[in-house]
Amino acid sequence: MRLPVVVGVDGSEGSLRALDWAAAEASRSRLPLRVVHASLWEHYEGLRPTVDAAVPGEQLLAEHLVASARDRVRDLRPEVSVVADVQPEDPVAALVQESHEASLVVLGSRGRGRIAGMLLGSVGLALAGRSHCPVVVIPARQPGAPPQTGRIVVGISDDAGPSAAAVFALAQAASRHGELTAVRAWRRPAHTLLTHPPLPGVPFSTHRRQAEKHLDEVLKALETLETLETRKKQQQTQEPQGTQERQETQSAQEPQGTPGRDGSGTVVIHRSVAQGPAHQVLIEAAENAELLVVGARRSSGWRGLQLGPVNHAVLHYAPCPVAIVPDTYQG
Repeated sequence: MRLPVVVGVDGSEGSLRALDWAAAEASRSRLPLRVVHASLWEHYEGLRPTVDAAVPGEQLLAEHLVASARDRVRDLRPEVSVVADVQPEDPVAALVQESHEASLVVLGSRGRGRIAGMLLGSVGLALAGRSHCPVVVIPARQPGAPPQTGRIVVGISDDAGPSAAAVFALAQAASRHGELTAVRAWRRPAHTLLTHPPLPGVPFSTHRRQAEKHLDEVLKALETLETLETRKKQQQTQEPQGTQERQETQSAQEPQGTPGRDGSGTVVIHRSVAQGPAHQVLIEAAENAELLVVGARRSSGWRGLQLGPVNHAVLHYAPCPVAIVPDTYQG
């Protein structure tokens, strides 16, 4: 079953940008779009939606809001199948529930915090920390320069193999016929800076080589997964034929990979190894990107907010949309 793209709307400028982004994603991925408004949103955020105040009653106001959002999608993306729903619930509870049956959930940042540069509202933060599927948060501010078309950036974690975030990022690059930049940040251990100064040049070269080796191993495994997935899709789209003929056809075909910009049939993957705090390295790498993808660890049995410091930093300060992908997500 092809799960829909879900977008939360509240009538704000930020939710309109999220709606447009979600509609484009649904069109690109050939998925249905589900527009959701949790009617307790304004109470949760302490704000009222900026829509026609002449519509009487909260329920009618909410229905007018989602109908306007649905009509906007139909005008901009007529090829997208779109439905709209009003849920009389707390927005976090409603969207977390939606995440059980969604390919991803999209949300806009309000950007009305007191600290300059911080982009995330309370709903977005809570959803990113509890969602069962990837959450994409669209920044409130417009980027200083237009993003490079199809450029996706992903942070590579300490996981031995490709994380759910890396697999998701590769799929995003493929759907755009774009390029993937895989970023691995590294830092020299603190003790080498103070009490035990090492020989000149040793710590930098050693830790950098370790980071490069880890990145190469993860990307090699990721490319293997890509090849297997491509072969599976090719088998599913082949015409029905006899077993022997099908086997001969498959053996004669070379894996084509996912369509990319290099013309070879694969996504172009760039490697980036940089020294510094992970959040800072990722925010700098995300300049002019269409999307920054990072993973989030989920612990079974824990119902609270599950976001690390890197997640918090990129959600608040990244210059482009950010996707938070739970490590439990299997696509």
